[in-house]
Amino acid sequence: MTTAASQRAGSVGFRSERGPILISLMLSTSLVALDSTIVATAVPSIVADLGGFSQFPWLFSVYLLAQAVSVPVYGKLADLFGRKPIMLFGIGLFLFGSILCGFAWGMPALIAFRAVQGLGAGAVQPMSITIAGDIYTLAERAKAQGYLASVWAMSAVVGPTLGGLFAQYLTWRWIFFVNIPLCALAAWMLIRRFHETVRSRVRRRIDYLGSLTLTVGCTLLILGLLEGGQAWAWNSATSLVVLAAGALLIAIFVLVQRRAADPVLPLWIFTRRVLLASAVIALLVGAVLLGLTTYVPTFVQVVLGTGPLVAGFALATLTIGWPISAALSGRFYLRLGFRKTALIGSVLVVVGAALCTLLGHGSSVWEVAGCCFVVGLGMGLVASPTLIAAQSSVGWAERGVVTANNLFSRSIGSAVGVAVFGAIANATMGLAGAGSTAGSTAPAALAQATHNVFLAALLLAVVMVAAAWLLPGGRPTRTQTGDPSADPAQRDGQLDADPVADQSAGGLA
Repeated sequence: MTTAASQRAGSVGFRSERGPILISLMLSTSLVALDSTIVATAVPSIVADLGGFSQFPWLFSVYLLAQAVSVPVYGKLADLFGRKPIMLFGIGLFLFGSILCGFAWGMPALIAFRAVQGLGAGAVQPMSITIAGDIYTLAERAKAQGYLASVWAMSAVVGPTLGGLFAQYLTWRWIFFVNIPLCALAAWMLIRRFHETVRSRVRRRIDYLGSLTLTVGCTLLILGLLEGGQAWAWNSATSLVVLAAGALLIAIFVLVQRRAADPVLPLWIFTRRVLLASAVIALLVGAVLLGLTTYVPTFVQVVLGTGPLVAGFALATLTIGWPISAALSGRFYLRLGFRKTALIGSVLVVVGAALCTLLGHGSSVWEVAGCCFVVGLGMGLVASPTLIAAQSSVGWAERGVVTANNLFSRSIGSAVGVAVFGAIANATMGLAGAGSTAGSTAPAALAQATHNVFLAALLLAVVMVAAAWLLPGGRPTRTQTGDPSADPAQRDGQLDADPVADQSAGGLA
């Protein structure tokens, strides 16, 4: 983006070499992606060293929780102060949390330090996607998102392998110390290559009360969904109090946003067709993805009788198919439009989920991998284009909030998915094992449980098709002002590329 173009838009100016910036964004994304997979294989070593076996699930829950609730706040701060300082703050906080985790002296300390890591990750992931949306044109954004998505595919393979190697031959602490050079390199490349000048015509105020009520309210709601049926029963007093308090704080947050001069999460986001549809799709993507990534490996190991490595391969095909179709999705939405592209993607997810429901004792690992690959292809054609559609419907000053809202919706979907799929699986296992010994019925019961989970995922995929249909039709054009107060057709969700981003010339490199 040229400085002249940004001055016409009145929001931001860039003097950037986009290839090195994309590399730094991919490196930053790898921090979050690796950390979500590398810890799992080292859990036995961590527990053997620190103890606290009953507490280790919190290593994952608290990280997810801290990341999810902080995303909307970081998105707003990025629109106020620019992407670069928020991104560097996130990398720094993630680095600080990683160092603390590496020196943890007990399980409670490690859990607390994982929360610090999660708060850092909450800035890194949305800022990577937002910066890519800023510096690439509408036609180029799909390839950029494909590159960022490919990081997750590589991490799905590299993460567990590194975690196992560190735990077996060095020490589990190196799964956190390895972040030190990665964080340093990512920050150095951003500082050196990414030059951003924020020009604000009006004084902006931080919505502290809105940020507080949103963060605490979402923390309680997600906590209740993550731990309901696990740490406490759904109908227990603890569960009811946590969920009710979270709902009350969210209601207060809505009232605060109605009166705030500069709200942290503007309510107009939920009144614009393209933004609402993309948020609903993101929520469903998070739920379906969580159901498959949680239960496919278990199905492959217990029902089909394979090892963890083979189970990981079966699931990895999903994260391989996603970046492939995401990188190609630009050709689809420029020719067909965002709605038709999302419909094609969501239908592929339906097909893949339907194939998963046909899996059973006689299935092969290759059949499981094929089902996951189809789902991955569909996800790449529905998740990335709908996110790009949301980004392209607003200007620079709102792109951070819109991107963060999309990722936040996906996190909420994941949390809801944990609760719903877990309840389905537990109920099925309980019924199946009621009249037999656990040892003789476990594989059969688990096969039925995963079948029911796949059925639920199929139902959500069908709802995803309906949500994709709600997207505005027509092909994207290049005339949008990026102003949310634009003409009524644009406010209703007409999808155009904003002129600021479209001044960016050249390819991805």
